[in-house]
Amino acid sequence: MTAQYRVAVAGCGAMSNEWISYALKRPDTEIVALVDIRLEAAEAMAVKHGLNTAAFTDIKQAIKETGANLVFDVTIPSSHYHIATAALELGCDVFSEKPLAESLEQCSEIVAVAGRTGRSHAVMQNRRYDPRIRSLRGLVEAGTIGRIGYVGASFFLAPHFGGFRDAMDSPLLLDMAIHTFDQARFISGADPVTVYCQEFNPPGSWYAGNAAAVCIFEMSDGSVFCYQGSWCAEGAPTSWEASWRVQGEQGAILWDGTGMPYAEVIRDHANNEQFLREYERLEGAQVPMEETFHHGCLREMFLSLSEQRPAETDCRDNIYSMAMVFGALESARTGRKLEIASLLNLSGQVLRQEAGI
Repeated sequence: MTAQYRVAVAGCGAMSNEWISYALKRPDTEIVALVDIRLEAAEAMAVKHGLNTAAFTDIKQAIKETGANLVFDVTIPSSHYHIATAALELGCDVFSEKPLAESLEQCSEIVAVAGRTGRSHAVMQNRRYDPRIRSLRGLVEAGTIGRIGYVGASFFLAPHFGGFRDAMDSPLLLDMAIHTFDQARFISGADPVTVYCQEFNPPGSWYAGNAAAVCIFEMSDGSVFCYQGSWCAEGAPTSWEASWRVQGEQGAILWDGTGMPYAEVIRDHANNEQFLREYERLEGAQVPMEETFHHGCLREMFLSLSEQRPAETDCRDNIYSMAMVFGALESARTGRKLEIASLLNLSGQVLRQEAGI
């Protein structure tokens, strides 16, 4: 019996193992092609996972010869535009590693091609599929702290990657901040309106480019999101999920990115005479999830196909998270506050209507 989803995996580096391991769990899915610019990498991946699968160096050839209808794009960011547009034009749906593409122009073109071809393109934002961040968002959605005025994220780590990141112009903003920016949109349910950013390279940095940044975003719900981060911060590291504070009119929600989130809310609303009020602590609820992180996001992507709807991380939504990245970079370059809409050159309403969300 022919599988419903015939997958061509583009990019056979270490990350593709996570994608392949998920696909192999699904009875409705078959990996029919492995693609890499290094043919030996694709062949080695087939051996590693015990696959009797053809290896290719060209995505178009792979799709045409195997009849693939779904592409996993696990290539480097500079290849995402080529892989996505080629696959969409050949009638495939695409599930892609972050980022959507390497420039906002390329992101917009992928959105346009997905719309024109009627195919799905969804982006891996694995940090949305963490039960703890779902718990945090649940506290926000329940109105636990009332209307939100401020969301803050602190991200301070010192990973010594070596390789291409050490040579990038803006390693933090270009390679990592997309996760935290997307988390902020997920937590608040709001989209970016403006951004002011200053990026810099602190003393002791081993990166050639700017490895630290402070960003201030005005959001569509009237709140402010403030991001402060560094990828060369030795000592007292935060979680990879960042450390969060969400401030509302009735209290605050905190999450250190490691344990569970909690809220502190005003205990006695009727007593307005106290100089400093007393607060009640409310724990975030446990959120059961069948799959988490990468596998959780992939599960949602496949579910969106079967239900014929946009995925939660559909490209037409994810472009707003990407706009935060490119907006921050442009603001840092020009030294001025930037209107996000001027970058997108398309209103959020139009994009959301196209996406059906």
